[in-house]
Amino acid sequence: MSLIFPVMPFIKNELHLSATDMGIMNSLFAFAQLIASPIVGQISDRIGRKPVLVWGLGLYMISEILFAATNWLWMFDISRTIGGLSAAMVVPTTNALAADLTTPRQRARVIGLLSAAFSGGLILGPGIGGFLAKIDYKTPFWCAAVLGLLSMISLQAMLPSEKEIESIAKDSIVPPISKGPSRATWKQTKRLFSGPMKILFLLILISSFGLVGFESIYSLYVNEVFGFTIGNIALVLTLNGLLSLMFQALLFDRLVTWLTEKRLTRYCFFLAAAGTVWIILAHSKLEVIIATLIVFTSYDLIRPAITTLLTKASATGQGLINGVNMSLTSVGNIIGPIMSGALLDMNYHVPYVIVAAFLALSWLMTYMVKDHFTVTI
Repeated sequence: MSLIFPVMPFIKNELHLSATDMGIMNSLFAFAQLIASPIVGQISDRIGRKPVLVWGLGLYMISEILFAATNWLWMFDISRTIGGLSAAMVVPTTNALAADLTTPRQRARVIGLLSAAFSGGLILGPGIGGFLAKIDYKTPFWCAAVLGLLSMISLQAMLPSEKEIESIAKDSIVPPISKGPSRATWKQTKRLFSGPMKILFLLILISSFGLVGFESIYSLYVNEVFGFTIGNIALVLTLNGLLSLMFQALLFDRLVTWLTEKRLTRYCFFLAAAGTVWIILAHSKLEVIIATLIVFTSYDLIRPAITTLLTKASATGQGLINGVNMSLTSVGNIIGPIMSGALLDMNYHVPYVIVAAFLALSWLMTYMVKDHFTVTI
């Protein structure tokens, strides 16, 4: 994914697209996630995690091929929709599998390592993507498709079978993977959205507006306002990947033990809001880079912290829980990019003012989340 990040503003300029067009592309990705995530979560609970992951990576490869092979906006939109379906299949299923195979004490560390693996890709991706874009601005997309194919083949060959996964789960002294009905019952859904968990879900929904609103236009914003080049954007994302890898792989578990997931989330929302305001007021590229690293590192800790809170709330139904998490995030992902893109076309700074407001609201809402709670699904 990160191969293509530095290239997006230059695709916009090369094909004479507006920031709103780019926002709609991102929103279609999120819309597909919204529709598919709860369904995929239930399917993975019923048929197992591995087939869902393999097919999801296959769809990711197809989406990148479509994007690389065309210059038509409607084809870009189709590509991003397929990519959103792929993300709905891969991200919540990965987190559900991690929850299936770990005890609550292990979970923060394992989910932190999963996030660190993602950050490891962010370290390599932007630099390589910026280099490949010098050959042709579509080259990173072809390479992303190849990596999707290699990921799919590797997962199929190396991940244990469903029976082996269940055996590992039993040996880990955790409940075996649920093979429940393919559709959540009304009682399951009611329990999921009742009690203390509803505050957490509301926090996910509101915070996603701010998080995605910031990320979706970042490369466009710094390119147009501060004159960042492909190299500048690649440098920032690479530095962010290094920081995120360090925090998630080495420090996340310790931070959770020290602060708890709730406090870590609270402090990170505050830092993200403050960093966004700093970017608005910045007068140099160095200030923007430092503030960006604060914001992105905060984001990279918020996501695994909230995911860990969710997975600890119930011993069963991890596919459903992570699917709902992805769906609520996708609501913000749908509206956030369109809103930020349209506002960016009107005024450069207004989108980030609104983003800062959403992040500040999310920070205040963390005071409503309980430290420990359990929901039976």
